[in-house]
Amino acid sequence: MLNRYPIWKWKYIFVFTILIVSLLYAIPNLYGEDPSVQVISKNGDFVNQNVFRTIKEVIQKNRIKYKSISLEHGIVTLRLNDLNTQLLAHDIIKKRIQNKYITSLNLIPATPNWFNWISAKPMQLGFDLRGGVELLIEVDIKNLVKNIINQKTSNLIGELRQKNILYNKIYSDKNFNIKIIFNNFYDCNQALTYLKSIHKELLFNINDHNIININISTSYINQLRENAIQQNIIILRNRINQLGISQSSIQRQGFEHILINLPGIQDISSAKKLIGTTATLEFRLVNTSMHSNLISHNIIPFDSEIKYTSNGQPVLLYKHVILTGNHITFSTASLDKDNNPEINIVLDSKGGDIMSNFTKDNIGKFIATLFIEYKDSGKKYSQGSSILMKNEEIINIANIQSQVSNNFRITGIKNLNSARQLAILLRAGALVTPIQIIEERTIGPTMGQKNISQGIKACLFSLFSCVIFMILFYKKFGLISVTTLLINLIIIIAITSLLPNVTLTMPGIAGIVLSLAVAIDANILINERIKEEIYNGCAIAKAINKGYKNALSSIIDSNITTLIKAIILYIFGIGSVRGFAIMTIIGIMTSMLTLVVFTKSIIDFFYSNRNIKNLSI
Repeated sequence: MLNRYPIWKWKYIFVFTILIVSLLYAIPNLYGEDPSVQVISKNGDFVNQNVFRTIKEVIQKNRIKYKSISLEHGIVTLRLNDLNTQLLAHDIIKKRIQNKYITSLNLIPATPNWFNWISAKPMQLGFDLRGGVELLIEVDIKNLVKNIINQKTSNLIGELRQKNILYNKIYSDKNFNIKIIFNNFYDCNQALTYLKSIHKELLFNINDHNIININISTSYINQLRENAIQQNIIILRNRINQLGISQSSIQRQGFEHILINLPGIQDISSAKKLIGTTATLEFRLVNTSMHSNLISHNIIPFDSEIKYTSNGQPVLLYKHVILTGNHITFSTASLDKDNNPEINIVLDSKGGDIMSNFTKDNIGKFIATLFIEYKDSGKKYSQGSSILMKNEEIINIANIQSQVSNNFRITGIKNLNSARQLAILLRAGALVTPIQIIEERTIGPTMGQKNISQGIKACLFSLFSCVIFMILFYKKFGLISVTTLLINLIIIIAITSLLPNVTLTMPGIAGIVLSLAVAIDANILINERIKEEIYNGCAIAKAINKGYKNALSSIIDSNITTLIKAIILYIFGIGSVRGFAIMTIIGIMTSMLTLVVFTKSIIDFFYSNRNIKNLSI
């Protein structure tokens, strides 16, 4: 017999195994997500049992029905039945605990815990299906220019001193112009000639009062803007990945704006806290030459400035920054031998060289770690954008006891959770310039659910149409084709759920529908080839075998062509185009698997080793 395949053969075992595994990894998608309220501490501490009991009591007192409430890893999670109850519970909890904690809205998978044993999780849904938060961010170019002006002013002072060129005063005005005042024309002209030769990015002009006016060229500002936006996009993407917000999209919009989509986040305040934090570190040498009485009366040298520790103690630091957080390549939080939180830091090669040379030459001196964060001051520029306030705090002062390279530790952090948050920010990178969230929009899960329903309807209508057509035209063979089509869909869902970086979007659903249509076309081609062989007088078993053999080459060619197109779309496309391409690629590969293995195996199971004179096709 040409098509003899006993059930104990490897082919049937393989088919059965693939089907069972696919079902196991596809089933979690049927459970959906629970609307939830989560409570976390503002200052990085873990939520304790007292707060947990308070939340549980206030929920029960207001007779709010909930699925479960738990306290894990210092976070209270309350699972609820619907969105209306979620919003009600959120307001009640927030009112009860006031501003001591962050109360956020989230969607948490409702999959039973035993699925975690095999790492079976629901598919990751894109922004258009799951809903989430959309933030429009403005990059603070004014602050960037201000920092550049301060840096240039400091550099100009050093360069003039190096050449022994005397000047009376150097300062920058509110319009970001640098002015250098000289006592005589000779010094003024000498400085102008020298500074012009080394600063091509600056525009110089001199007036009759021995004053040099310096401006930054427009081309240089444009270059700074481009670099700042591109680097901020990279850093924001790293930060979002470090924080575990999967399948977000970050793209530039206009000259000074960045658009961020965060699927699955319902609470804007939580998203803003995660994304909008602008923090970095500076390492500076402590100036110990001044008496504390002079420091308290603000009598300090020009090259130093006063900064404060967390308990308000003033410390005199040199203005010169030894190293910034931009050189940090990795950071992780841990506990030292005395159970005090610390951050282990790894620098890049350049940062390691700077730190090594500095500590080698300054053994016995004190180095301070200055934490810098930008926050909204509540004031606004004339254009309407917020003015950011710079907050600085010394978190650590250490004595340099030996030469340090690119690995060292920072202590003095308040608690382990704060250390973890700071380590994440440092690991993801400090923003090149502060950002401001100027527009925010929430797409609720109900809108995402509507998109899902429409997508499922599209799949079901297309499947139903195919079922009717295949059964009417090809009878039992049509029913077998429809069965393998459903198996194909299950395998697609399972693979999409398994792959960590694959997200289902509306264009992705279109890709699934397209791949199912391609699979049906392949089955039609095989059925027609089998019909032709029967009409040519072949025996049933031989007709089935030759039909598959003759159709397979054409099917493989057409599928490979479609696959190449989808791969090109994935490589060169962005956003929704990529979503369509990846689902088409998965669908084409699974349709080939079900066609070559599943359909043939089912036909062999029913028609092998039988004396059949008429074929239902």
